[in-house]
Order: sequence, then structure tokens, then C-alpha cells
Amino acid sequence: MLGNDLGEGAVLCPLEPYQAAEFAAWTEANRAHLAPWLPWVHAVTDTASARTLLQHYAEREAADEGRIYAIRQDGELVGGTLFRVFDTAQGSCELGAWLAPEAQGRGLVTRAAGAMIDWAVDERGMARMEWMVSPVNAASIAVAKRLGMRHEGTLRSVFEMAGERHDLEMWAVLADEWRAARG
Repeated sequence: MLGNDLGEGAVLCPLEPYQAAEFAAWTEANRAHLAPWLPWVHAVTDTASARTLLQHYAEREAADEGRIYAIRQDGELVGGTLFRVFDTAQGSCELGAWLAPEAQGRGLVTRAAGAMIDWAVDERGMARMEWMVSPVNAASIAVAKRLGMRHEGTLRSVFEMAGERHDLEMWAVLADEWRAARG
């Protein structure tokens, strides 16, 4: 399988439409854990809807506007990451991530997001990487901090999910900051 070795049996690799059944089953098994944070979890309810989401990202990748990846531990799907926004004209992208509860605490998301930022900066020349997070999602905020991102502000009542309005914190790291932190 093509992928980026994250160490300790973990790999970051493409998540593609042909994997829709696996992704749908994984989403269902982790729905309660993910639903407070991720709008797409409410839309992925079966193989067909999982395929629709994955096909959407396949088309966005073909247009160079976004990408979606799986995080696998010893071959098993344990989470994922994405470039929700990938704007080469502006040199800006937004990362997102999710992980099953049993896979937390191993640094998988931090290593996966770091690999994505390395690629965005080194290969694609991105100047700014963003991380949008609920102000009450402490685990995701901790990842942003470990990645050297700075809190730039809070967008109040910025989107609706499951009948409620939600705030999002904006965290970001600039390419020069990322390079300096890597040494």
C-alpha cells in the first residue's frame, strides 16, 4: 500500500471511494465519539453516502482543491485526516483529523498532520496551514499546540450542525514558523 510511514506500525495513506464500505462501517462504529465535532459524520450513514463523500474528495484531489487520507495502525483503519481546503493560488490550506478512541494518546494525529504540513510546505509551497476546532475539543486544541500553531481567534456561531450553532477556533502555522520549528 502506498503511504507515509508514521512509525510503530502506523501509516497515512489515501482513503479512496473503493474503500466506502470499510469507511461506512468504521464511521458507524465511532459515530458517538465523532458526532460532536465532525459535520460529515452526520452524512455518512451507509456505504452509498460514504462513497459519495470519498468520491467528492477524489474529485477535489483531481482538481487540486482537497484530499482525504486514512490513518491505519497495523493495517486497520483507526482514523483519518484531510485537507478540507487546499488553495494553491492563495498558498493556504486547512487540515482536519479524526481518530477512534482506542487509538488516541499515541501521537498519531500529530504525526499525520505534521507529515501533511511537511508536504504542503515543502512540495506545494503553501504559506499558511489552518486548523479549525471547537473551543471545547481539548484533544484537537492540544494537537494544534503540538504542531506549533497559534490561536488566531474564535469564529462565533459560524456553522450549524445537528440543529445547533457552533463556534470554531482558528489556529494556524505559517511556513516560515514551521521550517524554523523543524530546525
